Amino acid sequence: MKKNDDECERECCPALRRFGNECSMQTSDFAYDLPKELIAQTPISDRASSRLLVYHRDTRQIEDRVFSDITGYLSSKDVLVRNNTRVLPARLFAHRADTGGNMEFLLLKRTGEKTWECLARPARRAVVGREYVVNDELSIRVLGDTEADGGKQIELLFDGIFEEVLDRAGQMPLPPYITERLADKNRYQTVYALTNGSAAAPTAGLHFTNDLLEQIRSQGTDIVDILLHVGLGTFRPVAEEKIEDHVMHKEYYEVSPEAADRINLARKNGGRIIAVGTTSCRTLESVTSVDGVVQPGKDWTGIYITPGYQFRAVDALITNFHLPESTLLMLVSALTGREEALRCYEHAIKERYRFFSFGDAMLIL
Repeated sequence: MKKNDDECERECCPALRRFGNECSMQTSDFAYDLPKELIAQTPISDRASSRLLVYHRDTRQIEDRVFSDITGYLSSKDVLVRNNTRVLPARLFAHRADTGGNMEFLLLKRTGEKTWECLARPARRAVVGREYVVNDELSIRVLGDTEADGGKQIELLFDGIFEEVLDRAGQMPLPPYITERLADKNRYQTVYALTNGSAAAPTAGLHFTNDLLEQIRSQGTDIVDILLHVGLGTFRPVAEEKIEDHVMHKEYYEVSPEAADRINLARKNGGRIIAVGTTSCRTLESVTSVDGVVQPGKDWTGIYITPGYQFRAVDALITNFHLPESTLLMLVSALTGREEALRCYEHAIKERYRFFSFGDAMLIL
């Protein structure tokens, strides 16, 4: 059902653009200015001591807290849903054995036992048939191109257990805005990371410690694991002028029957579904029917959540502060409203919160 102009004005303004009778928002409507010094370059020593901005949708109130205070916002009826994906050390620096020319490969998607889709840099040098040496255990053979800009099909040449070989050879695929070297690879993993497959961390979960999770369980809040392997496309800015023209990348997810049952039971008993991160949120919204029932399954999702979206599963969200003009900020805006999301970001900047992957957190209630 199409909205009339008055309804559009109330919901979208001043971001509203009119094309006939349709509402449209521009990517630039999700821009904001961030001082460079607020981009967190390293994780803080104690995960749970990150700052926490709490936003109440019903009253529009903003609170400044510490992440460990999150226990006070959870009840024994609630269920905390987290993504237990594990980040692969997927950045591989290699060189040609014959000429010594350097190449960087970033593993994205496994397509076979030893074959992957990846990004190569500089891509023009990654000619089909060429081999590059990573270390004494691992080499890479270029098989062909993919549709992605700079994308290549490659074969990994190694003996032994893949995860062990990769752990010794690879570096964590930190976002380009992080320029300092990560001293401890585990700080770009959640403490509950389990299943290898992500090209980036589900960063909202980085704030939890084992002690904090045990405290949450002890007060009766259920904690349920689901899986979504995070792709780099999650963090790419939207290039299109109109947000509806953007095509979302797809990511693999799994929701077990047990996880679905526990989430549905919490909803049935009057509890809230609280998603840890946008990845958990996107997974839940992908598997929940129109009547609010979570369905188990394994598949790929390209769900794209923007303002106007009607949430089926998620009642509250724990998330970090995201890049301007990103699909993640659009998702947050779908939950809070665009103007309120940007008001929260303005407050966070004024109060000197730390932004992006190693930054502080936000709880949307």
